[in-house]
Amino acid sequence: FQGLPRAAMVRMSVELLADARQYINTVKERELNLRNYKIPVIENMGVTQDQFDYIDMSDNDVKKLDNFPLLKRLQALYLHNNRVQFISGSLGESLPRLKTLTLTNNNLCELGDIDGLATCQKLEYLTLIGNPITHKPHYRAYIIFKLPQVRVLDFKRIRLAEREEAKKMFKGKKNAKKRAELAKHSEAPVDELAAELEKSGVRGGSRVMNDEDKEKIKEAIKNAKNLVEIEYLQQILASGRIPEKGWNRQMDLTEKSNGAAPANEEFQAEEEEAMEQ
Repeated sequence: FQGLPRAAMVRMSVELLADARQYINTVKERELNLRNYKIPVIENMGVTQDQFDYIDMSDNDVKKLDNFPLLKRLQALYLHNNRVQFISGSLGESLPRLKTLTLTNNNLCELGDIDGLATCQKLEYLTLIGNPITHKPHYRAYIIFKLPQVRVLDFKRIRLAEREEAKKMFKGKKNAKKRAELAKHSEAPVDELAAELEKSGVRGGSRVMNDEDKEKIKEAIKNAKNLVEIEYLQQILASGRIPEKGWNRQMDLTEKSNGAAPANEEFQAEEEEAMEQ
């Protein structure tokens, strides 16, 4: 997909996630490729059903690192060449096993903009090369102090001497003023997509439901015959859509057209895609 034009904004829809490349990578881990779609907002990730160890979202237009569901399996997240300038303070709660985060060439500007990563207790490898933040005074020392769990920053292993120096610089009440002066935060960006959705009757990623919509949802719940249909219905609702008549037949068509395995079957990568890696 690297040849895909970057002109139009593309929603991270259920359909896009279903069509994206999924494969076993060279280290035998399951990976989801979402590169170069011009995605502005992270959404609907719950439909991945926590199947992946790696997710590559490089070469998109993501501004905020937030809105992830609980993904207990995810270990690595790649976001090279986006526009990230805000990191949610709850990221660690959503991605408790996140070990590697690459944010090369993004828009993190202030030292305090990385504070949200303090909740990522398993984070060991962090890359921020190409962000304005790297030109701030005491950049590396602040990251080392604020994120003691990180072992390798910008492809350079953190030495014990650096950790001791960072503690002297920032730890304790006597350094509180310095921390406050350096650790400024950028304002959270306004997403163009959110504004467009609100104009079209969608707020916070979900439709503003009327009585007719509520009845359709009740009817769909009533007609769900098994666990697979219930899970698919949950995906529809999570994406902000309303289940229309025949929604369960559409589920069958979607699975066949995408070559997707039923929810209770083991994931299988296509051989040629695995070989490409």
